[in-house]
Order: sequence, then C-alpha cells, then structure tokens
Amino acid sequence: MAGNKYDESSISILEGLEAVRKRPGMYIGSVGTKGLNHLIYEIADNAVDEHLAGFCSEITVTLNADGSATIADNGRGIPTGIHPKAGISTVDVVFTMLHAGGKFGDGGYKISGGLHGVGASVVNALSVWLEVTIKRDGIVWHQRYEKGRRTGELTQTGTCRKHDTGSTITFLPDGEIFEKTVFKAEAIKSRLHETAYLNPGLTIHFEDKRHIETPGDDIETFHEEDGIKSYIKDLNEGKECIHDIIYFKKKREGIEVEAAFQFVNEFEENVLGFCNNIYTQEGGTHITGFKSKFTTIINQYARELGILKDKDANFTGLDVRNGMTAIIAVKHPEPRFEGQTKTKLDNPDAGKVVAEITGEELQLFFDKNLETLKSVIACAEKSAKIRKAEEKAKTNMLVKPKFSYDTNGKLANCESRNPEECEVFIVEGDSAGGSAKTARNRRTQAILPIRGKILNVEKASIDKVLANAEIKTMITSFGCGFLEGYGNDFDISRLRYNKIIIMTDADVDGAHIDTLLLTFFYRFMPELINQGHVYIATPPLYKAIPKKGEEQYIYDDKALEKYRKTHTGAFTLQRYKGLGEMDAQQLWETTLNPETRILKQVEIEDARMATEVTSMLMGSDVAPRREFIYTHANEAEIDA
Repeated sequence: MAGNKYDESSISILEGLEAVRKRPGMYIGSVGTKGLNHLIYEIADNAVDEHLAGFCSEITVTLNADGSATIADNGRGIPTGIHPKAGISTVDVVFTMLHAGGKFGDGGYKISGGLHGVGASVVNALSVWLEVTIKRDGIVWHQRYEKGRRTGELTQTGTCRKHDTGSTITFLPDGEIFEKTVFKAEAIKSRLHETAYLNPGLTIHFEDKRHIETPGDDIETFHEEDGIKSYIKDLNEGKECIHDIIYFKKKREGIEVEAAFQFVNEFEENVLGFCNNIYTQEGGTHITGFKSKFTTIINQYARELGILKDKDANFTGLDVRNGMTAIIAVKHPEPRFEGQTKTKLDNPDAGKVVAEITGEELQLFFDKNLETLKSVIACAEKSAKIRKAEEKAKTNMLVKPKFSYDTNGKLANCESRNPEECEVFIVEGDSAGGSAKTARNRRTQAILPIRGKILNVEKASIDKVLANAEIKTMITSFGCGFLEGYGNDFDISRLRYNKIIIMTDADVDGAHIDTLLLTFFYRFMPELINQGHVYIATPPLYKAIPKKGEEQYIYDDKALEKYRKTHTGAFTLQRYKGLGEMDAQQLWETTLNPETRILKQVEIEDARMATEVTSMLMGSDVAPRREFIYTHANEAEIDA
C-alpha cells in the first residue's frame, strides 16, 4: 500500500523559510500564549499524522523546567538519508525548509492533520534552539539547530533495537519573538485530550516538570477507547441527558465520517466539528451537511407521526438542534480551508458525503428506536414554543431599533463612518465616561458609558437579556444584531467599529464588569471575539513622580516592584483607584492614544474549555467556581 512508503523521496519541498521570523503571526496566528502553545501542537500534529498512517501508538509531551518542550513519538522516525532533490540531509529539509514534509506529494500520508504542512520548520525558526533525536533502522541520530540554522552535521549517537523507532523533538521558544515564553498547561492538556478522543487507538502522555517543588504531580495520560462517544459523555457531564448517545461511522468516496450526538434538557446547542483531527471552529461544509440533513429527517418523522400537521409548518434547524451536543469528525484526503484562521472546511464533497451518510444512519437508527425519536422531537416542540414566545418578546423590545450616528442613548459617537478606523470604548460610570469623552479623538473614537454591572446573561432568560438597558444600547450601537439560540440575525459585516474596547477600573469591580461583558459577547456575539474585534484596555495603576527625572506610568504591581529596584532617587507614588481620577490628558496618554496605550486582545484558544469555564464561573454552583479561582488566581491574563 502506498501509505507504507515513507523514505527520503516522500518529503516534498515547496519554498524557503525566510519570512517566518519576520512575520510569525502569519504562520502561528499570534506571538502571545496562543501562538506559543501552537508550537507544541504543530510538532504533536506531525506525530498524530504518523498515527493516522498506522505507525504511531504513543505520544509524550513534556514541559521542561528550563522552559523548553519535548514531543516524543514511537512512529517510524524522520527519514535521515540525503534528500533526492535537495541534496542535503532529509532532516535538514524537514526542519529548515518551509512547506517541506510528508503531507505533500503522494508518498507520505493519505490523511494529514496539519493545516499548513510547515510545522517542524516554523517551530525551528521561532526557537532559540531545537534538538531532534531519531531512532530508525537500528540507529540513533541527533541534530541541533539554533534560530533555524543547523549547528553541525547529522550525527549518529548510538544504536537501538530495529523495532524501536520514533522521533523526539525538544525546543526552547525564542523570547525575542514571543511576548511570553511560559506554556499554558491547561490549554495544552485540553488540546491533547481532545486529540485522544478523536483517535481511540492513540495514547498521549503529558508531564509538566516546571514546578520542581512538586515533581511528578502533573502527569496525565489521555486514552479514550470509546473515542468521540466519551467526548460527548464528558461534555454532557452533570446535565440531564434525554437519551443514550447516538453514534455512527462510515466511509464513502475516500471520506470517513464519524458522528456522535445526544440531547440534554437544556436550552443550548453545542455542535463541534473536526477535519483530520483539527477543530474547525468556524464550521464548514461537514457541519452544514449534518445540520441540514438532521433538520430534514426530524421534520419528515414529525410529519409522519402527526406531530406536524400544517403542511407549511416545519421546525427550524435551531428548533431541532436545541439541547443537542454533537461531534462531527471527518477524515479527508485533501482538505481545503477558508478564512483567515483556516478553521472552516470548504470541501463541497465533504458536505455531500456527510449529508448522505447522516440521512442513511439516522433513518436506520430512528426506525428501530421510536421512543428516542419521540424524545428528540419533543425537544424540538418545546424549543419551537419557546422560540415563538421569545420572538414575540424580541419584537416588542428590540424591533430594528433606530440608530442615530449622532445620538444613541448615552453613546458619544465618532465622526468617521468608516468601520475600519472606528473604535468604541465601553466605560463604566458617568465620571470616567465624561473624562473619556473629553480625552478621545472625536474623529475615530466613540464612548459608550454603562451604569454599574450589566446583567449576568449566563443565568438570565432571553426576555430579561433583551430588556436590559445596557445590553440593548450595546446591541443597537454595534449595529450587527446578536446571535443567540433564536435571535439568529447577527451579521458581522454590519459592525460599526473595528475595535470594541472594554475600559474599566483596575480593581475587583472592574474585573467583574469585564467578565460580565465578555460573557455577553461570548454567548450572544461570539464572532466579535472569534474575528478579533474585542479588546480590554489597560489603564495604569500608579504614576511615579521622581524628584529628578521623568514621571512614569506603572501598569501593575510587578512593574512597580521593578521600578523600586531600578530607581535609586526619591519619588512619590500616585495611585489611581479609578479611571475617573485621571484628567483627560492623563487618560489620553495612558489608555486612549493608539501610539502609547496597551490593549489586550481577547482570544479563544479552546472553545470547548471556554464554554465549560464560562458556565462554571457565571453559573449558580459556587464550589467549582471557588476551586477554579483558587487554582488559577495567579494565571489571570488575556493574550495581547
């Protein structure tokens, strides 16, 4: 079989590596924690590709005490001979040439999880050093690189048993490239666990050696024999499940489709899509194919059972998926992705095959399981009733509210009508709002004051959400509607501001307001976050006024401690308890001026984890919230 061939000729070369260090964001998304963690995923995904090809059963990811990371696998080992086209070691081709790998051409992998095929070379380019150890054909090889350049020849360092094969890669991220070089263990573990769910035959070990005071405490192994069925079970843990998990898996036209779903007695929908183990955050043809066919099937059965009587009345897609938790995973030999983030599957054949297989498998299952079918339809019936009541409430409270560029409640709008250059600051309190209105650049900066803490949307019904004055003003001001189970009129192209900036006091109340606002955006306008429009302003905590020298704004206690150590002269310290204590000039210099301010862009690295954490932090159960806060108190940060 062609997939068994994996030698020097399997590695194809597309282009050089010059631009990676210059524009890292193009290759890993960002230079914050998300991009840093992505380095581990790139190497781990290569090991997963070996598993998909049938040659790797174990992967180990280790966070080392010196800040480096090690990814080891028991695959076939990277080919070590001379590359037939490049004329250099194939290891050098893999680690120094962009778009070189077994994912290109015909000899490497039939199915590949890598979106870009640039993993090893990009990681190498963005590391202070990288070392690779390869076991292959009874020989142990070693190579070292520094900032993408090899430091010597590929060296034979020993021998091993013939069947003992694999690759071990260790790298230290470059602090000149990344804003921070501390890997985020929770996000990495979540991603590795997700990979184990999607690959039942794979075992993934994780160890964090960075906390030497408790060595060995943070060791976990992820192995999920029941695959995505276990994933559904864990996602629905603690919820009232309506029926047992429904699962099917089938292959057609070279595309493998695997799906599992279960309904819970909650007013939500959670459908996650994957292609070749990669989470497709923005969905795509495979999700569309599943959803459309599921809606058609449920409506057909509801009509046959006499539940739907009016020939023109159908449940909507949102109705039939209300309460659904689903995983749709496809394996495609040639996946195509669209969008800036490359997380939306674009293959029409994937949608067609998913729809066909879903239709066949659902019919087979529901014909034999009438009670389960009735329980699913009952969810749709309940959903339709609530939807109609809420649409009526929405009509009464928020029917195409008129927007004026000059005045919209308390909004002080900007003069420009070009969304690309416009930004709106959400400011708590009238006094801070007043200072911000005076300090701003009126041409491009709008100010939207809100009063106190907005509604916690995690615990409120939609009628209460839409009745909330602050929320109504935000929805109207942004101009793009909102997306909730039954709003469904969100249109990102109508967004009036490229940046939505939360600007609150640097205290506990300010942090709580930030969380409430982010919960609202995440639940009702997730695309604002997904497409990078939401930011948090960072006002200073202090102003140091020395007897000699320049005054300096200080943004946190760590910076203050550093200032105390490095500044030898006497100085007085001004503490800002709130934004309202700054005059307009200070507010402009520190928080509003695009040339000098610090903005933190809100990112979602792991949608499943974000959903769980949001529900836990903003829900009614106090115990898990308290435990989470105690555990993660020192990690609270948002990637810039």
